[in-house]
Amino acid sequence: DLNNVRFSAYRTAMKLRRLQKALCLDLLSMQTACEVFEQHNLKQNEQLLDISQLVACLTSLYQRLEQSHSHLVNVQLSVDMCLNWLLNVYDTGRTGKIRTLSFKTGIISLCKAHLEDKYRFLFRQVASATGFCDQRRLGLLLHDSIQIPRQLGEVASFGGSNIEPSVRSCFQFANNKPELEASMFLDWMRLEPQSMVWLPVLHRVAAAETAKHQAKCNICKECPIIGFRYRSLKHFNYDICQSCFFSGRVAKGHKMQYPMVEYCTPTTSGEDVRDFAKVLKNKFRTKRYFAKHPRMGYLPVQTILEGDNMETDLLLGLLPVGRAWNTSRGRRPGGIQYRCPSHLNWLLSMWRSSGSTPSSSPYL
Repeated sequence: DLNNVRFSAYRTAMKLRRLQKALCLDLLSMQTACEVFEQHNLKQNEQLLDISQLVACLTSLYQRLEQSHSHLVNVQLSVDMCLNWLLNVYDTGRTGKIRTLSFKTGIISLCKAHLEDKYRFLFRQVASATGFCDQRRLGLLLHDSIQIPRQLGEVASFGGSNIEPSVRSCFQFANNKPELEASMFLDWMRLEPQSMVWLPVLHRVAAAETAKHQAKCNICKECPIIGFRYRSLKHFNYDICQSCFFSGRVAKGHKMQYPMVEYCTPTTSGEDVRDFAKVLKNKFRTKRYFAKHPRMGYLPVQTILEGDNMETDLLLGLLPVGRAWNTSRGRRPGGIQYRCPSHLNWLLSMWRSSGSTPSSSPYL
């Protein structure tokens, strides 16, 4: 029922928000997650975790949540659901194992924490002992991250599962240095690169859920507006609610290419003054100007599965494709096919240039 959201970043983020709540990960602090990782000695990110180890980690995690949210958390159900989700995201080969890095990436991405704290944590997982990260290590992090929207069938909107362009973009941003430091990685992530934009949008979706704006939607007349508020920077006192904006509805006289500003929290007086000045400026601009300078910041409307959903398994170089995991029924899928994607060659070249091979790499 969320597929009617026209903008892919928001569509993906809203699906993830619903998933986050269903898995009770919106209740999980990063501190609690890190304590569980430490409790189960999850220090070697190249280590493979089997289902029994995953169940043990998840049980510890949800038992802690149950202590503070007993009315919201059913430990057995939550463990089963989260295990199924993790396996569907990261065990496309149906091996019954996922990497520790993948486990941490999935849990931290959907936990309750500040966005930049998540970025810092994830960077530390792939950084060397000196605190730097090369292209190969960054590729591993971005690969594990992109699997989350991929599992929802939304990966095409975020550049596909070929993470080479994102790695190249990050290192070009860092002036093509051989290794990346945390501060430069954070600066790049603040730009919301296409492959990762779903994560900051998820945070905005969460922040907007309870926001109440003292304004009326010019389309459906909802007042006050709950959730995201979209204010026109072309017309005075023109606001659109989240539902109308996401479905692409417009009122007479307003074009989709006109500039708008999004608010996930109520506006301040300073923001009101700033927006008023922008509207005044835009009043003197013609329709031709807005046609030549379309509003940016929203990903394409369409949603497509990338090909027939046969993505790369970075660990094996081959991806078995079949039905989803369902551990609660004790079944394993069949109908396996294989494909070796072209961008695996880039990953192989990165390993070779670093003096390692896929068989000797600590991340395989």
